[in-house]
Amino acid sequence: MTNAKFPAVEGAPAVCPAHAGKDHPKIRPAKVGVLIANLGTPDSTDYWPMRRYLSEFLSDKRVVDYPSWKWQPILQGIILSRRPQKSGAAYRSIWNTEKNESPLLTITRDQTDAIRRSLEAVYGDQVLVDFCMRYGNPSTESKVREMVDAGCDKILFFPLYPHYAGATWATANDQFFRALMKEKWQPSVRIVPPYFEDASYIDALAESVERAYAAAEVKPDLLVCSYHGVPERYLQEGDPYHCQCQKTTRLLKERLGWSDDKLITTFQSKFGPEEWLKPYTVEEVARQAKAGVKNIAVIAPAFSADCIETLEEIQEEIRESFEHAGGESFTYVPCLNADEPHIAALSGIIQSNLQGWA
Repeated sequence: MTNAKFPAVEGAPAVCPAHAGKDHPKIRPAKVGVLIANLGTPDSTDYWPMRRYLSEFLSDKRVVDYPSWKWQPILQGIILSRRPQKSGAAYRSIWNTEKNESPLLTITRDQTDAIRRSLEAVYGDQVLVDFCMRYGNPSTESKVREMVDAGCDKILFFPLYPHYAGATWATANDQFFRALMKEKWQPSVRIVPPYFEDASYIDALAESVERAYAAAEVKPDLLVCSYHGVPERYLQEGDPYHCQCQKTTRLLKERLGWSDDKLITTFQSKFGPEEWLKPYTVEEVARQAKAGVKNIAVIAPAFSADCIETLEEIQEEIRESFEHAGGESFTYVPCLNADEPHIAALSGIIQSNLQGWA
């Protein structure tokens, strides 16, 4: 590993421990690592990179929990022969051509850089901050390895999902633990819990709504809080995601000081034949338009960064559904991304979880 990845390591070379023999392996001074994790991204929009990414994603038992003998022939055959082209086209419509990467990768890097600056002001060079992806690159395993090589004997792992879901927060942890299994000398670890009700996160959401409403040419009559969906049976099997999403909406409503009729909770991104959490965003916005609600805003509180589900699905598919049903004004409230209130909220959450370590 080179020190360019972690500038704070400069000037702190690995040395033999005191009182150890000269042949003892050299060890870097102890550091604390903060590893931020997001969903992932294909390396490019071409067929094979898209196929590799989708295969890794859709082979995750946390995402699709059907038996492998039943699911894999369908996935590797029908789905992955067609879906990479369709998904590649969707990604091309939002791709960051300047950096040749997905917006999720760009934004997650920007968030990490901003959090690093915030924590350096508090801890100096004691804490190293980096990010990884559950699927694709940079991989969780590679970043754990880099942190251990840099001398991190403690790692705070932060899945960048406000809400717990097996298909997001839990699978990020699964991958982190798998990476730890390969380490000869494992660091001590902590996991940042879901922050769906954290006051600073709710404040950041509310401020983003207030800014969007102030800038809108036509003031929305309804705010649609659209969360990524999961199969309905997950709720019955004990996944708390649905309840946590509902609480975020309620807390946002209370923070804004709005009445119940000013915002609703919906779920997007349905996949497969099962019933998913309802109401489905794409259907609900059309229903609202037909019922006479002509001006709406849509926010995606479960996404920490704008990505394919917000930039393409919400701003294209869901917008079209609303407008085709008679809707007139559609306002998208961007994800919190690297906005200052969001970075302050995330940095505060990290500092709370670093107590006693840094």
